[in-house]
Amino acid sequence: GSRLMRELGLDPEDARTFVLIADGKAYVKSDAAIRLSRYFRRGWKPLALIKFIPRRIRDRVYDVVARNRYRWFGRLDSCMVPTPELRTRFVEE
Repeated sequence: GSRLMRELGLDPEDARTFVLIADGKAYVKSDAAIRLSRYFRRGWKPLALIKFIPRRIRDRVYDVVARNRYRWFGRLDSCMVPTPELRTRFVEE
């Protein structure tokens, strides 16, 4: 991951935001969320519609959600180990 980030002009030590690397391109913040939504089930497909909102506005909303996510959605002390059935839903490219 670090090598790919460097190749795409990103600092691998800067872990302050969400980065998605797909098809040789890096996507960050709201662009990464929109791109990732392509792989989600139907209920999340409308997320792709926000791509028509200017990036500056989308990224501000993204920052507000990122800053408040634990307050709004809670935080777990440990991560779940996925079942084999759940692992089939992982995107691996």
